Amino acid sequence: MRKKMTLKIVKPEDVGLSKERLSRIDAHIQKRYLAPKKIAGALTLVARRGQVVYLSPQGMMDAERLKPMAEDTIFRIYSMTKPIATVALMMLYEQGHFQLGDEVYKYIPEWRGLEVYVSGEYPDFVTKPTQRAMTIRDLLSHKSGLASDMVGDGRAASKVGAAYNKLKVRNRHGGTLKEMAEKVARLPLEFSPGTRWNYGISTDICGYLVEVISGMSFDEYLKTKIFDPLGMVDTGFHVPSEKANRFAANYNRDSQKKLHLLDDPVKSDYLKPPTFFSGGGGLVSTAADYYRFCQMLLNGGELDGVRLLGPKTIEYMTMNHLPGNQDLTDLSISAFSETANEGVGFGLGFAVIIDLIKSQQVGSLGEYYWGGAASTIFWIDPSQELIVIFLAQFMPSNTFNFRGQLKSIIYPAIIYF
Repeated sequence: MRKKMTLKIVKPEDVGLSKERLSRIDAHIQKRYLAPKKIAGALTLVARRGQVVYLSPQGMMDAERLKPMAEDTIFRIYSMTKPIATVALMMLYEQGHFQLGDEVYKYIPEWRGLEVYVSGEYPDFVTKPTQRAMTIRDLLSHKSGLASDMVGDGRAASKVGAAYNKLKVRNRHGGTLKEMAEKVARLPLEFSPGTRWNYGISTDICGYLVEVISGMSFDEYLKTKIFDPLGMVDTGFHVPSEKANRFAANYNRDSQKKLHLLDDPVKSDYLKPPTFFSGGGGLVSTAADYYRFCQMLLNGGELDGVRLLGPKTIEYMTMNHLPGNQDLTDLSISAFSETANEGVGFGLGFAVIIDLIKSQQVGSLGEYYWGGAASTIFWIDPSQELIVIFLAQFMPSNTFNFRGQLKSIIYPAIIYF
């Protein structure tokens, strides 16, 4: 059995951060969230200039069993899987296997001739032709026209998204990425590719493209090409039995706004290997593992002598790929996503801050980030050489503004540049 990852912590002042100001994180989480039992527990990591300066587990990883949050707790990271899937596909791009402007149907022949939804319900859709074919860059930047199958919190799926759910296009136990692509081939798009932005199943299709292009299953590709080389020893699509005691419980709120156990770690589906390897949201991970992934990105694609991507590729991925340098207020049709819209653009796999004033948050231009459905978040600030990771297990993620609150605490802790 491989050893779990541990992190060395240095003094915040060694990298220009205030220990006293960073301590406000614990006080904030305790007073605002743990004491009133809004969440069960959380873990916050802050790193600068390649050094971890703050790693604080708080509260419970499993309130039912009174198990405290720990540095090595395993979390469902849901959509924080997306940046990893994007890196996997871009590694194949760097090997010359495809161009970003390639039509997706070259790799998924059943997708030739996809049309756009006009009206109706499954299976009686009225459709029209697309303005152009979907490209791989459309998938990576969520401009593909693919729908979302997410529902809940008063939201209903679109007519196309409802069809996704009816056909179980993302079936964790029983389905495959290939079967997903075959089912989607029979359904219309929400809009013509490139014209709007929608938080849908695009990154799951990116995972399938990794399989098609590499000839490897998506899970094996991630393990052999990313997780093993980076030493991400606790990241995968399920929690092995020998690590189950480190797996956190997942919560939501009942009608009285009391914590309610949503996914019991002792009975969870994550304890058995899936057949559907979701690039959009299927992974579990730890703070230490995801930090190594983030540090690789901040380093320009390299960590501890292992290079996954070139610096120019990451620079390109973290530019705003929305047309005309627009932000998401102009293009997004999503009822839900892991980002606010104002002052935020989107690259290949990441949201990107393009206007600080419009974002109404302290920070830096060029920060890139994402989050997960169970209130996990991260951001990377290249100009400040800063990485922040916050991990909780509470759904839905838009209940509390953890990202905004942490930014207002952490950026003022920078005492020299």
